[in-house]
Amino acid sequence: METTLPPHASAPITVVIATQLRPERLVYLEAMHASLMAQTVPWEAVLAVDGSDPALVPKAIAEDPRVRILALPRPVGAASARNLALNLVRTPLVAYADDDDLLPADSLEVRYRRITDTGLGWVAGRLADLLSDGTTKIWECPTPVGVHQRGEVSKYWASPSAQIPLGQTMLLARTELVRAAGGHGGLPQGEDFVMVNGVTCLAPGELLPDIVYLYRKHAHQMTAAADFDELESSAREFAWSHGRHLSAALACLPSPDLEAAA
Repeated sequence: METTLPPHASAPITVVIATQLRPERLVYLEAMHASLMAQTVPWEAVLAVDGSDPALVPKAIAEDPRVRILALPRPVGAASARNLALNLVRTPLVAYADDDDLLPADSLEVRYRRITDTGLGWVAGRLADLLSDGTTKIWECPTPVGVHQRGEVSKYWASPSAQIPLGQTMLLARTELVRAAGGHGGLPQGEDFVMVNGVTCLAPGELLPDIVYLYRKHAHQMTAAADFDELESSAREFAWSHGRHLSAALACLPSPDLEAAA
């Protein structure tokens, strides 16, 4: 495994991106990087290359000193790639992005300001689908805007087949909290649900009304793969059960004081 260049000590946030460097998605990866460059707070990124040739990383990304490249020697899947990338995070805050999506220019700043002001464990914003014609459609997640005590978010996931309560790319979380939560678990898909469960069950947080993530809809996304549905129900059942049981196990602990964040 290889990394390039040390992190920037002044950046408070690391964005972790896992990628297989598929040729049809490289243009999207370049667009994601461009959206990072437009952010209004300092950042660094870890690009976890999941078993592909790191020489395929687009030049602008490979030469950006804020991007550290983790070249995994064989494919390990998104969950493991993100967890191994977490080893390289040196900032107090971490966010996740997929290689085919976009961040609005104020995405990191609105979450960073709120988590800094409140001391919460995580702060999320809303997500919008980015359609092929360039228009966007807001994704209505079950979790309402506002402050949420630990364990509360998992209760908005009604059943394994129901709409998930929050997306992992909506979150900005304290790095120590993501590590304590066990990262992205070990599922072949739906691993992001496990991370959201862990983070939101271990600490209080807040969902902001701001759109902080654009989820690109296209023919080459993972959910469009022919074999995607084969494991989806099993992955969802595991993740849903994990959230419910973790919330219940932690319910006996005293709740943190949320008065400052209300």
